[in-house]
Amino acid sequence: MKYIEQTLGDVLREKTKNNPDHDFIVYADRNLRFSYAEFDQRVDRLAKGFLAMGLKKGDHVGMWATNVPDWNTVLFACARLGLVFVTINTAYKTHELEYLLKQSDLVCLCVIDGWRDSDYVGMVNELVPELKTAPRGHLNSENFPFLKHVVYVGQQKHRGMYSFNELLLLGQHVDDTELRKIESSLDCHDVVNMQYTSGTTGFPKGVMLTHHNILNNGLGIGSNQRFTENDVVCLPVPLFHCFGLVLGMMAILTHGATAAIVEWFDPLLVLATVQKEKCTALYGVPTMFIAELNHPMFKMFDLSSLRTGIMAGSPCPIETMRQVIDLMHAKELTICYGLTESSPVMTQTRYDDDIEAKVETVGRELPGVEVTIRNPETGEECPDGVHGEFCCRGYNSMKGYYKMPEATAQCIDKDGWLHSGDLGVKDERGLFRVTGRIKDMIIRGGENVYPKEIEDFLYTMPGVKDVQVVGITSKRYGEEIGAFVILHPDVTMNEEDVQDFCRGKISRFKIPKYVFFVDSYPLTASGKIQKYQLRELGSKKVEELGTAT
Repeated sequence: MKYIEQTLGDVLREKTKNNPDHDFIVYADRNLRFSYAEFDQRVDRLAKGFLAMGLKKGDHVGMWATNVPDWNTVLFACARLGLVFVTINTAYKTHELEYLLKQSDLVCLCVIDGWRDSDYVGMVNELVPELKTAPRGHLNSENFPFLKHVVYVGQQKHRGMYSFNELLLLGQHVDDTELRKIESSLDCHDVVNMQYTSGTTGFPKGVMLTHHNILNNGLGIGSNQRFTENDVVCLPVPLFHCFGLVLGMMAILTHGATAAIVEWFDPLLVLATVQKEKCTALYGVPTMFIAELNHPMFKMFDLSSLRTGIMAGSPCPIETMRQVIDLMHAKELTICYGLTESSPVMTQTRYDDDIEAKVETVGRELPGVEVTIRNPETGEECPDGVHGEFCCRGYNSMKGYYKMPEATAQCIDKDGWLHSGDLGVKDERGLFRVTGRIKDMIIRGGENVYPKEIEDFLYTMPGVKDVQVVGITSKRYGEEIGAFVILHPDVTMNEEDVQDFCRGKISRFKIPKYVFFVDSYPLTASGKIQKYQLRELGSKKVEELGTAT
């Protein structure tokens, strides 16, 4: 494999030079289109606006937004200046945002109004009350000493915040030579993006990814879909996640293709976008494809332009795959597997793999990535057909966890193997299958949830003596969150009490769907809690109650 040895900014300039008038980013619902040249100019203006604001190489800039049109403008402006672009989960609440602001050493936060029932501006003002009185650019926060700037991604004015248009205007007064000088000093192995992934030890860890990591991963992912500049990729998956940023934008950029972005998932809007833009590829987790297929207006749309795409996040039922191939025409749909720490894709099915390979396996390793199944106890490579831990090594391994050297060393061993914590097996054809997890991680509708994070939060609830969180089998989401709670003596509460305690403080998808009150936990002879028994007990209780989803 021939690696890309450039930065994101360099690749954007190259694609712009080659095909300036070609569409790069499209929003079909509002007829908004940026050609490569238009987008490149907008990125320069914002980058210079950041310079005028006082940001400097190495500063961390957070983006808390849905897939808004200027999400990518901020990403590429950061890349041009050597800033580290920190993605923030749109489902975060105050508890999670406060942790990220502190742990990431964020200097600048870019934010939209909010999403669903979350008022982002209100939450930021609650955590940073100094915004109400501090002049813009002169923020001194007692709780967040690194934070100096907040940018509102929109035209409205908020006290203490720059508006996006103001930054674009500021950028017009900065000379291009200053920007070019900084660009020329950058290296493709610099960290360009930091994504937070839930941690087994409780709070999330900041995964540091370089230009080299994500550009080359995108190149391989797009090549396996046979992308060219003629492809139009419908992206209804979140950009804050590797699915949108790498599998989506980096695969599109490296092939000079077009991104047809949907601001947040709506099956009707996805179907309309595919028809209007004649999309050739569609991305999503299985539940997204199921929602599109089952929409009452599905048959009204012409999806014949579809050829390929990616389904990832959780296993795909074979009947769903058949429908995607037959009814949505995506005969070359691929399946990807990986994790944020591996930039993220390790393996991918190929466009011409049979349907069984697409529903029963996660394909073969990407070019340039070594993938092996290793014995979790000895570290030795397992023969074909023998179960072990998924491990990978190559250009795609993260730079490390931000300010967590011990956690980094636990994830990447002395020989350079990145340990996934997932169990799998390789068959005689060289195809990999995921068969389980070493960790206690729960996967709910493509979102990774670590029980320890929820357990630590629920321990703060008055009356809770102990809590264990497990995944409960769900037809719709793969798994739902189940909490087994032991209360202090003389305390009474119900399921709704626990759920209400969580609302507004942790992400909606982390709130336990099921809460079981118990007196004790099943233990091993050595006193360790047997979580697998709790999973079985929870699934049985849900089935008996007839509340399974």
